[in-house]
Amino acid sequence: MPLDAPDKSKNPDYRDRFQISKQCATKKIIEVMTVEVVGIDESSSIEDTLELIGKYRFHNFPVVDKDYRLKGVIDQNIVLELLFHDRLPSSSHTHLTAVRSLGEDAKSIMIPHPLKVSRDTSLCEGVDMMLKHNINHVWVVDNDDKLIGVITKHDVINEAYRTRSKK
Repeated sequence: MPLDAPDKSKNPDYRDRFQISKQCATKKIIEVMTVEVVGIDESSSIEDTLELIGKYRFHNFPVVDKDYRLKGVIDQNIVLELLFHDRLPSSSHTHLTAVRSLGEDAKSIMIPHPLKVSRDTSLCEGVDMMLKHNINHVWVVDNDDKLIGVITKHDVINEAYRTRSKK
């Protein structure tokens, strides 16, 4: 902020313009989520999994079964551990990293039980999960646990901006 600019952050009216907590309670995840999600089949080989991850610039990939039910997630940390296992500090050599390094398919390297919500969850609940668990996204599933989308911090910030702009 320039030195001569007024500090608007002390003005309650200015701060209130950025608070959308009241509006997010009535907004549903399905209204804001991203529906174009690239899933990795749980039976995909490590080679195919790494190829898919290299093709798309996402930080996390959902792992799904043949019916597109959400089973787990593969994040960038797992990929780095696989690619650079020999460079891991000795304190990071755990049973889990050893098992993952021997994995043959996506299911064997994924993080099971990812955080997920239903399409009818309020946006506030999704934000609460992200803030509580310090994560950037939550997967969205239908009643049969089939993956239908993802809600990301970016989605939430865009919605907050759109909501604020309408005032």
